[in-house]
Amino acid sequence: MAKPADTGTVRVWDPLIRIAHWALVAGFAIAYLTEGEPQWLHSYAGYIIAVVVVLRLAWGFVGPRSARFSDFVTGPGQVIAYLRGLVTGRAKRHIGHSPAGGAMTVALLLALALTALSGMATLAVEDGEGPLAGLVTAQSLPAWAMEDEDYGDGETGEAFEEIHEIAVNATLLLIVLHVAGVVVASMVHHENLVRSMLTGRKRIGE
Repeated sequence: MAKPADTGTVRVWDPLIRIAHWALVAGFAIAYLTEGEPQWLHSYAGYIIAVVVVLRLAWGFVGPRSARFSDFVTGPGQVIAYLRGLVTGRAKRHIGHSPAGGAMTVALLLALALTALSGMATLAVEDGEGPLAGLVTAQSLPAWAMEDEDYGDGETGEAFEEIHEIAVNATLLLIVLHVAGVVVASMVHHENLVRSMLTGRKRIGE
């Protein structure tokens, strides 16, 4: 972590973390709003999400301290205790991710990964296109889906499409909770967490 600057702030979020964060915001927004029309824009937004998620996961092991999972992934007990503190206005301030913020980071990365993979699988099965074309086929479907009459000829991508829709809705719910958490934490800790993800800096002290 960088040394404190004369302004009374310290750099917390490195450029890769900040760029990845806003790239995921833009990528999900574009993919969600286009809903496949035009398909190329929807697909490329999904590819961006997939690439950024992979980079962020790797950075979670080799990046600077505040970016590493070992620095902010905690047990459920600490997450619950922190959330209880937010409600009472007594939550401990963290320079990096709070326990709840760390849990949300992991949950969002997993949800986005499932969203991107299921979308690419759907594209591969239904249109034979995308990076998974030739790797994911009708035979990749689970046995329960192959036995279901709803997934007969011409409909083999339905299972992947349903998984994709569930993943998208789960991601959207997590985003809503994330934004709400950022707003509440900003108020409790008297700092603009959105601005810190833009500048990479937070104030020093409690």
